[in-house]
Amino acid sequence: MRNKFLCGGVLLLSSLMPVAQVPTQSSTMSLLQDAAQAMTAGKLTRAETDLQTVLRTVPDDYRALDLLGVVRVLQHRDVEAEQLFGRAVQKKADFAPAHAHLGLLYLQKGRADDAVPQLREALRIDSARTDASDALIQILWDQSKTAAAAGDSERSLALLREARNYAPDNPDVQFEFGAMALQLSLWQDAIAAFQQTLKLRQNDPVALYSLGRAFLGEWKFEDARRQFARYVEARPDDASGHCALGMTLAALESTQEAREQFERSIMLAPEQTESYFRLGLIELNVKDLDEAATNFRLVLTRDSKHAPALSALGRVAFEQKRYSDAIDLLQRALAMDDSLREAHYYLGLTFVRVGRKEEADSQLQIATRLEHDEAQHRRTVLRIQDGDGGDHRNSEPEK
Repeated sequence: MRNKFLCGGVLLLSSLMPVAQVPTQSSTMSLLQDAAQAMTAGKLTRAETDLQTVLRTVPDDYRALDLLGVVRVLQHRDVEAEQLFGRAVQKKADFAPAHAHLGLLYLQKGRADDAVPQLREALRIDSARTDASDALIQILWDQSKTAAAAGDSERSLALLREARNYAPDNPDVQFEFGAMALQLSLWQDAIAAFQQTLKLRQNDPVALYSLGRAFLGEWKFEDARRQFARYVEARPDDASGHCALGMTLAALESTQEAREQFERSIMLAPEQTESYFRLGLIELNVKDLDEAATNFRLVLTRDSKHAPALSALGRVAFEQKRYSDAIDLLQRALAMDDSLREAHYYLGLTFVRVGRKEEADSQLQIATRLEHDEAQHRRTVLRIQDGDGGDHRNSEPEK
């Protein structure tokens, strides 16, 4: 982190920029500039001599205090450096270099929580300070990973949102924000982030695939299809890409094209389950029940706990009027995943067929409630996204 304090002289000389706005003797200005140039050249003794000369005349010259603090950092005298930066900030609270240097010093000493407010303040005063923004983005990113590992996805997202505000042209930050938004089903946030990622890093395959998933979450199947088509063009041997493209084509009722994509996916990865399951759904929807059942059984051969496949096989049994088998399969599916709305619905219909009215009513009510909950969740997500238009640049993430 020490090289953050020396960037070809630009950082140090930038500390002197406000001089034109503050009356000062030409000799003081000359000494400050000479000190900055000496530090850039690694001549710390000469720089210190110049700065001490200034401070003997003007003990509270915030520019000299700040530059001497940098000298102390480079001399590994961090305690003195912290004191000097603190004095500079006290003398002139809106002096961005001192805030930035103090924040960088805190970060160097492993005090990230102390560094953050100083770096934020430096950027509030001077948004062009890349030393402060780079350091702050890294802290926020690290804190976001820690929050995510602890299961606090919302805090992780808030931290990434702030980092994204400081780094609108950083494709890695954009992508990480999009990935967390995708995980939280914040589809619009994810779409915006992945689109920005692709503007900065065109045809990034992972961003294309992720953008397709976000469009699927919004039920924008044609938009999703375009992204997955671009993805499989970039990675033609990725079975997951062909499966995803097939899902969008199936949703768009391009049945034959969807079937071709699922078959291509299976050819590339015969051991998988998802494309067999999706093929089974296509056959079920066109009432080719035997072929559908074959595909669902292939899924269960590979994964006996695949609840959606059990549910779909139960629906096949219902369509074939094998009501006892349907009840068994649907109940097994719900034992693994009680949130399967379609399984509750078809179990309710099956109970109707066999005259078990009370149980039928119960299952159909659950199916209706789950449908309502899904709609309510989508509305909640939309409210969160529509209401989140504020500038988080200078706000503390919730703790």
